[in-house]
Amino acid sequence: MNLYDMTFRIPVGQAFSTLVELLDKRLESVFDFITYFLNTAVKGLEDALQMIPIPVMIILLVLLAWRISGRGVAVFTLVGFILIAGMDLWVETMQTLSLVFISAIITLGVGIPLGIWASRSDLLDKLLRPVLDFMQTLPAFVYLIPAILFFHIGRVPGVISTVIFAMPPAIRLTNLGIRQVPADVVEAAHAFGSTDNQLLVKVQLPMALPTIMAGINQTIMLSLSMVVIASMVGAPGLGKEVLYGVTQLDIATGFEGGLAVVLVAMFLDRVTESLGKGNQDNKNNQ
Repeated sequence: MNLYDMTFRIPVGQAFSTLVELLDKRLESVFDFITYFLNTAVKGLEDALQMIPIPVMIILLVLLAWRISGRGVAVFTLVGFILIAGMDLWVETMQTLSLVFISAIITLGVGIPLGIWASRSDLLDKLLRPVLDFMQTLPAFVYLIPAILFFHIGRVPGVISTVIFAMPPAIRLTNLGIRQVPADVVEAAHAFGSTDNQLLVKVQLPMALPTIMAGINQTIMLSLSMVVIASMVGAPGLGKEVLYGVTQLDIATGFEGGLAVVLVAMFLDRVTESLGKGNQDNKNNQ
C-alpha cells in the first residue's frame, strides 16, 4: 500500500468558516451597530478635516510639528503637505488620516489597558503571548475575509483589520515598559504607603512612558501601513490611489499615492517619536 495515496486532512479552514457564518447570523445586529458607529466616526472626522481650508490646515500641522518636534520637522511638514496638495491628493490624505486616527484610538484604547493588565498578571501575560503572535504573523489579507462578511465593503472592515494588525505593539510595549520599572522603586513606593493604583499612576506609568510611546509610534505606523490593504475592501484614501496605480499599471498615479503615504508616515513618525523623548529634546531643537 502506497502511503502517498492515504488522505489525511484536518478541516481547520472549514471549521473556521462555519464559526464565522454562525457568528454572522447570531450577532448580525451587533455587527450592524459597530458598522454604523465606526462608519459615522470615520466619515465625520473626514468631513471635519476637509472643512478646514488647506492653507489653514497646513499651518496647523506645521505649528504642531514645530511645538512638538522642532524647526526641522516643521519645515519638512510645510514642504511635504504643500507637495501633497500640489499633487491634488489632499482629500485622499485627509481620508487616510481619518482612518488612521480612528483605528489608532481604538487600538490604543484597548491595547494599553490590556498591556497594563498583563503587566500585573503573569497568567494573562502567558495567555496573551500566543494570541499576539498570531495577530502579528497572520497575513493581513486573511483578516479581510471575515471582516468583509461581518462589516461589508467600505471603511469599517478597513478599520477592523487595521486594529487587529496594529494592536500587538501597544500591548507588548506597555506590558514591557511597566515590567521594566526597577523593583527597588516599586518597593520604595509601597514602603511609603502607595496603593496599587497610586503605584501605577504615579510611578510605573511615568517611568514606562518612553516605552509606551514607542508602542504608540509603532501602532500608528502599522495603521498607516494598512491603508493600501484597506483600500482593497473599499476604504477611501491614498491606498486607493496606490491600488489603482498597481492594477492599471499607472506609474504616475501609483508613485504619487505612494509618495504621499511616505510623507504622511514621516510626519506622524517624527511627531510621535518626539512626544516619547519629551520636552528636553524639543528645547534643544529650537
